[in-house]
Amino acid sequence: MEVHDAVLTRRARRVIDEKNPVTEAEIDSLVEAMRLSASCFNNQPWRPIFVYGPEALPQVKAALSKGNEWASKATLIIVVASKPPDDCIIGDRQYFLFDCGLAIGQLVLRATEMGLIAHPIAGFSPKKSRELLGIPEEYTVITFVICGHPGTDDSLLSDKQKEAEAARPERKAVGENFFKDKWGIPLR
Repeated sequence: MEVHDAVLTRRARRVIDEKNPVTEAEIDSLVEAMRLSASCFNNQPWRPIFVYGPEALPQVKAALSKGNEWASKATLIIVVASKPPDDCIIGDRQYFLFDCGLAIGQLVLRATEMGLIAHPIAGFSPKKSRELLGIPEEYTVITFVICGHPGTDDSLLSDKQKEAEAARPERKAVGENFFKDKWGIPLR
């Protein structure tokens, strides 16, 4: 698949086949996608925890927020954490979140190319996940990436989530958030 095809195909899907786990080989490929991501001075500030063990995975699922019940079918949850000193700090600019976002984006595109769902979410308890996984307090738990093979059972989805599964959500017009030469001047 071309990168362009992965970009066009990628969706924040939620229907996961819990009976078809993500394989070790697939996990290795996702790790490699993150590992090779760009970062400020090659600092690689991401600290992902690939949670898929039979004891750890159910515990981490307990950190999910209401509304993310669908994620309980995940066969892999990647918990991404980092802290500012792990990356460039230039004046008041801290790059760790940006560089982690790049790595996660690269992981999501690789997962898409492999036919997997990789859906980053904000609906989780950072405190609970920190406790469950032994993440030091100075680290920011940035996201959970919910992963698995696509499924067909949408019974854990709300009506709104089912609607989102059916069609790509509408994107903002380019002129709303892309500018040319100066803030507020629409690019197109």
